[in-house]
Amino acid sequence: MNRHIPQNPDPALKYRRRQRNLRIGQAIMVIGALVVVIHWLTHLEAFGPGQPEGWIDLVAGYPMGLLLVIIGAIVSSRKPK
Repeated sequence: MNRHIPQNPDPALKYRRRQRNLRIGQAIMVIGALVVVIHWLTHLEAFGPGQPEGWIDLVAGYPMGLLLVIIGAIVSSRKPK
C-alpha cells in the first residue's frame, strides 16, 4: 500500500500544527510546575498540618512534576511533518 505524501504541505497547516504542539506542550509544562509548587507547599504545611504519605511523596511529588515538565518540553519542541 503506497500512500502519497505531498512534498510541500500547506505552510498554514504546518504553522497550525506547530502552534498546537507548542501550546499543548506549554500547558503540560505549566501543570508540571504546579505539581512541584503544590508539593513544596504541602511540605511547608501551607494547607494544614500533616505530610503526604510516603508513596504519594515518591510518585506524585517532585518526580511527577519533573516528568510532566520534560514531556511538555518534548511535545512543544516537536516539528510538524
